[in-house]
Amino acid sequence: MYVPEHFALTDPSTLARIIREHPLATLVSQGPAGLDANHLPFDFDPDAGPVGTLRAHVARANPLWREIPDASEVLVVFRGVAGYVSPNWYPSKQATHRQVPTWNYEVVHAHGRLRIRDDERFLRGLLARLTRVHEAAEPRPWKMGDAPSDYLDAMLQAVVGIEIELTRLEGKAKLSQNKETGDRLGAVAALRRIGHDALADAMARDLDEAAPDTP
Repeated sequence: MYVPEHFALTDPSTLARIIREHPLATLVSQGPAGLDANHLPFDFDPDAGPVGTLRAHVARANPLWREIPDASEVLVVFRGVAGYVSPNWYPSKQATHRQVPTWNYEVVHAHGRLRIRDDERFLRGLLARLTRVHEAAEPRPWKMGDAPSDYLDAMLQAVVGIEIELTRLEGKAKLSQNKETGDRLGAVAALRRIGHDALADAMARDLDEAAPDTP
């Protein structure tokens, strides 16, 4: 990934936040037919391994787990907030007209080695964690025990676990850091006007972090 220095994300807590807030990621692997991409919700454990570990599951009918050799190198792409930015949002455009459209975004590339985990204990633990996280906002969160045991057993037999020990995390946040402060604030205000608060929040947060400390 091309990452200019002013767009680089290196803080582990920021990389982990983007992964957790946007867990549906793209797993890119090299198989017998060439490059393949699967879209999976991941569980991230930052304390397992030197860089962390990702865990997920695929359908047993998915050829991925049979075709990819154990310990194969893979890439998992987590895309955070993203959105179009109009040059009309920059105050300097009105004065000089030297602005063009662009696209702002956050992304994390997670590199690692994939292992197949075709065992029920692993799957039950993984699915319980994913369920707790994603059901947390529900008034009455669903839990695995709510399903009949025979039905749940059949569902577990229909999936296979995967585990990726990470070797490198690479992050990029393109949030108009190469623009003047007034133009960045103008873009934040415009994004809020059109209801794109998530991207506006990310840009505002970056502005706050870049601001010099005051006595």
